[in-house]
This record gives sequence, C-alpha cells and structure tokens, in this order.
Amino acid sequence: MAPDAWSPVSVLLTVDLVILTLREERLCVLLVERGEDPFQGMRALPGGFLNHAGEQILDAAHRELSEETALVAGSVHLEQLATYGDAGRDPRGRVVSVAHLAIAPGLPDPVAGTDARDAAWVPADAVLSGEVRLAFDHRRIVADGIECARRKLEFSSLATAFCRESFTIAELQQVYEAVWGADIDTRNFYRKVQAVKGFIVPAGSGRRATGGRPARLYRAGPQAVLSPPLTRPALSLAEEELGKGGE
Repeated sequence: MAPDAWSPVSVLLTVDLVILTLREERLCVLLVERGEDPFQGMRALPGGFLNHAGEQILDAAHRELSEETALVAGSVHLEQLATYGDAGRDPRGRVVSVAHLAIAPGLPDPVAGTDARDAAWVPADAVLSGEVRLAFDHRRIVADGIECARRKLEFSSLATAFCRESFTIAELQQVYEAVWGADIDTRNFYRKVQAVKGFIVPAGSGRRATGGRPARLYRAGPQAVLSPPLTRPALSLAEEELGKGGE
C-alpha cells in the first residue's frame, strides 16, 4: 500500500479502575458519579486520561484513584486487568482504556474528589444485573474484574486476607460465597479447604462460639498458591448470562 493511501488514527489513552472489597459480607465495587459529559450524572468506574505523554500508566491509575475517590496509592495494590479499545466505546473519539484491578479488605468509605460528584461502594451484583447502570462499557469491565477476582480465590489464598487474624472455616466460607456469588455446601467446602496443605493452619486451641457448638479457629497458612485449587460451584445458564456483563 502506498504511503499516501492511509493516514494515522488519533487515539486517546485512559485508565479505568475496578476496586473490589467486601462490605457487610457483600462484594462491592467502587463507583463514582460523573461530573461532566459524556454521561454526566451516571455511575462509572474511577478513571481518566493520562495527564501528559510522559506519565506512566500505573502512575496515572494511582493519580485518578486519588483525584476521584481520595484513596491513596498505599491503600490498594493495582494490577493491570485488560485493555479495552472497541470503536464507539466512547463518544469523544477513539479511546483505549487500560483497566486496573484491586481486591483489598477493609477499604474506607471513598470521598469524591475534583473529577467526580460522588463516590461510593456499590454491591457488585447490582451492577452485574443491570440494576445499576454504568457509563461507557464499564459494566463489561466490572464483569471482567469480578471474574478475575473469582479466579484468584480459586487458585490463591486471597480469601484469608478478608478474615480476622483468627477465623472459623464458616467465616472463610462466607468470603467465598460473597465473592463467588453462590451458596457453597458446607461439608464439601470444609473437606476441600482441609485438603489444601498450608492454606490454613490451627490458631492454637481456641474456639469461637457459634449458633451450635464452639468452632475451631484457624489462621492463614504459608501457602499462597492453592494446590489443589478450590473450584467454584457450577453456575446455572441464567447465572452465566447474568455474569457476562453485556450491555
């Protein structure tokens, strides 16, 4: 093709942030209310454009997190989730977004910054179901972030970070149920957890009172990667469609 037969496409680069935590035993995602067009007044993920050509993408992600929610870099560990660049995803032009994911316990209430009217934790299932509508293609990005979080609980010891220093297996099960969005058979879960060497270890001889007899206490073990993994319960067809996050 001759050099004059094409022209470069102008592309803008943004970052979007999927921040997940547990609030009152529910998986929640951090959302802001957009303060400007497009989609002014709609809920969206925190994020925005790079400040300048020399700004690193991860630096831009932390900056946007601070500007829109007042959460500082040290409070969450961000990792790249995926890149989204479908034509038409943003009415302002061809915009490519590098989405980042963070899953952390004990995050505080966010405070809306200069670029957002409001910031709040919103139950993830309300986003996946479409009850809470999001701007752009952010529902899809949230769905991808939640699926990544669910996989992490299958293969890593992340769930123990959401428990107290010592916890019962029932309390650990509540974390899995909240993130996976599914009920788990208690006996089967107990058997699987005990089969993963080094995942959890007894926390002395103490026990915690429950509705029945006192339950044994555990703490996080040394094993960060679970082998065998804790596989999720099979989803129904309707639940699979709900979790796809399509517009």
